[in-house]
Amino acid sequence: MTEKKEKTQGASRKSPHRKSGRAQKEHLSFIPLGGLGEIGKNMYAIEYGDDILVIDSGLMFPDQELPGIDYIVPDISYLEANREKVLAIVITHGHEDHTGGLPYVLPRLNVPLYGTRLTLGLIRNKLQEDLPSFKPKLKEIKAGDVVPIGPFKIRFIAVAHSIPDGVALSIETPLGRIVHTGDFKLDSTPIDGRVTDYGAFAEEGDKGVLLLASDSTNAERKGFTPSERIISGTLDQLFRNYRSRRIIISSFASNVHRVQQVVDVASRFNRRIAFLGRSMIRNVALARELGYLKLDQKMMVPIEEISKVSDNQLVIVTTGSQGEPFSGLVMMSRGEHHMVTLGEHDAVFLLASVIPGNEKLVNNTINRLFALGCEVVYEQNRQIHVSGHAASEELKIVLNLVRPQYFVPIHGEYRHLVRHSQLAQEVGIPTRNVFLMSNGDVLTFTKGSSPKLKGQVPSGAILVDGNAVGGIKSEVMKERRDLAEDGVLVVAAALDAKGKLLVPLTIETQGVFISEDRGKVFNELRAAAERGIREFAGKRSIDPEAVARVIRGRVRDVLRRHNSSYAVVLPVVSIAGQDSNVDDTWLEKEFF
Repeated sequence: MTEKKEKTQGASRKSPHRKSGRAQKEHLSFIPLGGLGEIGKNMYAIEYGDDILVIDSGLMFPDQELPGIDYIVPDISYLEANREKVLAIVITHGHEDHTGGLPYVLPRLNVPLYGTRLTLGLIRNKLQEDLPSFKPKLKEIKAGDVVPIGPFKIRFIAVAHSIPDGVALSIETPLGRIVHTGDFKLDSTPIDGRVTDYGAFAEEGDKGVLLLASDSTNAERKGFTPSERIISGTLDQLFRNYRSRRIIISSFASNVHRVQQVVDVASRFNRRIAFLGRSMIRNVALARELGYLKLDQKMMVPIEEISKVSDNQLVIVTTGSQGEPFSGLVMMSRGEHHMVTLGEHDAVFLLASVIPGNEKLVNNTINRLFALGCEVVYEQNRQIHVSGHAASEELKIVLNLVRPQYFVPIHGEYRHLVRHSQLAQEVGIPTRNVFLMSNGDVLTFTKGSSPKLKGQVPSGAILVDGNAVGGIKSEVMKERRDLAEDGVLVVAAALDAKGKLLVPLTIETQGVFISEDRGKVFNELRAAAERGIREFAGKRSIDPEAVARVIRGRVRDVLRRHNSSYAVVLPVVSIAGQDSNVDDTWLEKEFF
């Protein structure tokens, strides 16, 4: 059996409980579960009758309003509730904002996963690290393939982006064709020579397209996005300017095109190259193995052996362009990396734009690098990054090629979606045929009538904190922000059954600023808490929660009188013969 037949037969298998496509109701729905009104967390569902096809499964990184959260993934409760209907997940390309949610999603759905060779390679590495015992059902496709999956027939279309092997999707359904662009730009001179397939988009447009869902990330930018190839000229100039220095380059680990350009320029200047950072090393190895990165083994030097190479003959490529706390570049900027020590002999290039929300982290890293004596080159003062997303004129070209009957802008913050909808109207799509949607909205097409936004399905954000997934409530995040801003003061009191202290009060603080004499303030805090406790002396029954409320109020009064502190005050009250009050377990469960 050929690979093509295996893909077709495997994709077409249906549950014996499903009705045939002809017997299904003539309703087709487009349902975004993530990726609208935000950058990241991309996930979309296409539903026809008793079948659901899912496109992408991404993550989003948290901002400073979510302390302690590692990343955010889409809420898939709607898909879990309809698990028997989900046929497959199709991935457009290998970036984290389209694949990063898979370790959370796949074990819950366990359906076939379709993607190109590099995309599946990156996913396989990620799953092996996060879920080593999980065996995904991976189905490799390539641009140009047409694959039936249940009632859907998908044509995979080559697109240029900032990672190789990206595809757009043309999905033929019983009610019409849906085109999903994925992330793309119209780069006429891409590094790997793989241009966006204008002809395929035009062919789908000639067949008739019911709905176009298109990348809106750069809808606000005028004109055309420059080619990735211009980075080579910038790098060439920088290498020439810093001939005598060791060069440190930070970039996204997944940007194979950018790494290839660094390799090519390093080769022209007779420099060897070392890779640093687990994701960088892993992705470079995979890209070389699959043929997406051309790099002579003789050029490479293990990071452990860089001391054997002179500064003017070495390039170190690492992670950390977004100021990630434990990335290679950040560890070096803090002087905490055990293999690389930076100084006046180094030139550092940050080959990436700053993701919104990461500005402070990146600026702090840049400042530390300057303080170490490094020369630092970053986006604000040189053209060392090119976007992988189409600007306004490119978006209009695709709209004109596809000529959809209806249009939904996707992939972007709300202002990007609004601007893209305006571009669609500029090229002639009627306002009534453009839908500005939000995550969870359901756009339903019914045979013989106009589409309508009808209701919503559960959507939103699942917060991932270490091994804890989804159980983090909004009040917990508020408590974390309060702790981060003002600290916590714990008052521990052990009482007998009559309300008398068995041992002296214990007061501990973490992160609480006390501007006056600390000993004097602590004595006042202790005296105030003891006065509160004496209110309960002699009572027949003592409620530890009531004692805690009184202590909290008395202690807060003292703190605010001295330094206007709004620290979290946490009394832990134990009564001999009774269990500790709930605040004790609250602290343990929610914060530690």
